[in-house]
Amino acid sequence: MASELPQCASCAFDSEDQICRNPDGMGPADCPTVMNEEAVARAVAKYEDPTVYEFARQASIQEAEGYGDRDRKPFVKHPVKPRLEEIVDFARRMGYERLGVAFCAGLHSEAGLLERVLTGAGFETVSVVCKVGCTPKETLGIEEHEKIRIGEYESMCNPIAQAEVLNEAETEFNILLGLCVGHDSLFFRHSEAPVTVFAAKDRVMGHNPIAALYTLDSYSVRFAPSD
Repeated sequence: MASELPQCASCAFDSEDQICRNPDGMGPADCPTVMNEEAVARAVAKYEDPTVYEFARQASIQEAEGYGDRDRKPFVKHPVKPRLEEIVDFARRMGYERLGVAFCAGLHSEAGLLERVLTGAGFETVSVVCKVGCTPKETLGIEEHEKIRIGEYESMCNPIAQAEVLNEAETEFNILLGLCVGHDSLFFRHSEAPVTVFAAKDRVMGHNPIAALYTLDSYSVRFAPSD
């Protein structure tokens, strides 16, 4: 059964020869473009929902406009917009007016800067820190030795409360900034508005998690698979 599960990350075909990119292309035996046609068909049908359709259409346009000189041939990828600018552009494309920011207390200064940018771009912003509610960690059954600061009061991170506050504020688009692994998942699940991620938390890599992959043969060698 495991051999029949999609493993796109291990596809050995060149990108221009992959069937997911080229109708005349090829794919391995576990290729979902070939093996999961019904799932793809169900997904495509969901784009018929007007709300989903417009969101996806604008996202696709935003993707293309992240590159410059697209009219030149041969085409050479020339990215021109940082993620911050793309978030602002996309929110404008969708006609959003009220944006939510769910952030980690450890990135308070960054959240302030983000809020300044969004407000300066003309949006109304609602921001909620992860410690909202000052709920003790003991609520989750956390024992003293499981705290960060042993022997002290600690508020639990409360991503569900962050989502509920933003839901009550009727934000139209929520931006996640640095929530912990797992906490971010809870926020995604409970947010009524669509969510995008501005930055993922990585205390070691300066909030650039993918750096661990780029250094698998050096600083991150402990993560590399053994031969």
